[in-house]
Amino acid sequence: MKETLNFIDWPTDGLLIEPLLPAIAAQAAEADASRSVSDEVIALIKDNPVMGMTASPELGGLNSTVTAVAHELAAVAACCSSTAWCLWNHLCTYHFFCALLGPEHGGLLGGITANREWVCFPAGASTRVNGVLQDDQIVLNGSAAFGSGARYGEFAGVVFVLREIQDARRFTLVDLRSPGVTVDPTWKAMSLRASATDHVRYKDATVPAGRHVPFPDKFREVFRAPDFPVIHHRYREDWVALSDLWLGAMAVGLASAALAEAAEGIRKRVAIAGVKMIERPTIHVNLGQAGTLIKTAGDTVLAACAETDARIEAAAPPTETDYLRQLGASMQSLACCDDAMRLILRVLGGNGLREGGNFERRYRDFQAMPLHINAHRDRVTEQIGRHLLGLATENTF
Repeated sequence: MKETLNFIDWPTDGLLIEPLLPAIAAQAAEADASRSVSDEVIALIKDNPVMGMTASPELGGLNSTVTAVAHELAAVAACCSSTAWCLWNHLCTYHFFCALLGPEHGGLLGGITANREWVCFPAGASTRVNGVLQDDQIVLNGSAAFGSGARYGEFAGVVFVLREIQDARRFTLVDLRSPGVTVDPTWKAMSLRASATDHVRYKDATVPAGRHVPFPDKFREVFRAPDFPVIHHRYREDWVALSDLWLGAMAVGLASAALAEAAEGIRKRVAIAGVKMIERPTIHVNLGQAGTLIKTAGDTVLAACAETDARIEAAAPPTETDYLRQLGASMQSLACCDDAMRLILRVLGGNGLREGGNFERRYRDFQAMPLHINAHRDRVTEQIGRHLLGLATENTF
């Protein structure tokens, strides 16, 4: 038997999430149709150690490497992109919350890890939440957008303005199970239909008065400062940069699965006039280019992950150049996967679309990835360009 060259080579053997992958894949089509990840899969993930990968030992977590998280998320994305998107949000926003809340709130953060609770961070465009101090509580009112995974979660990060402290944004964690908190299913997109990227509404919702901290502009610069207290060195790394690297990894997982299924299907497909598609040179050219692009995307992401892991191991704070390299690696990997998905679509052709299958869902899901503001090409390249010219970067996150 001829040995098949595996261009991508991101194995799933030994991953924490490996036992769950068949169940995640089995519900992917139904999750897309119903716009909701199955309760069984959410329960299985919450019961899996993967939930604590970005929690440090001080919080009872696994303190996993950035590379290890990338492999886990890529494997989930290959099975169900919506499920991966929600888990991705949990892992990277938990990292952020640990950096923001710091050692003073280690008990709360450790409890989230111990209880395998899910977190999310609705703070996208149109978000507006106000707070008022009443006795020993803060009362919150308003709406927060783009709360990926909120429907499945227990806690949401909230950026709000406290009336008693004007002109300064604050941050807190709200229990999504509390009175006055509702998740409004506003995500109607064609992509990631089950990601629950919904609005979270607050109507007289309360948190303890002592559970809030400043939400600084350019927080990445604040976290890098040696005198800023952190629970663990890993939390000096910017969460946006990490989210970008893991987003790139998910794109590689999704595109790899699409390529593998396309290649398998081509072996049996017959074109017009009875020509076997496996023998057509243009099929070879397009699949070969797609495979090379996905391989390049994966190598780019993993190289940036390795750089980040080495920095964390050495307890070295990141620089602005490090941050931009992380963003740039993700942006470019997403661009490679975008090109690869279009090539696979070209190979499948009209018959491939007519017959249905998983590619159409994967193609739709992928469209949201390069559009995410964290890794958006326009945002990232502008700031890298400014940096190369010696100008200050302007993006606040």
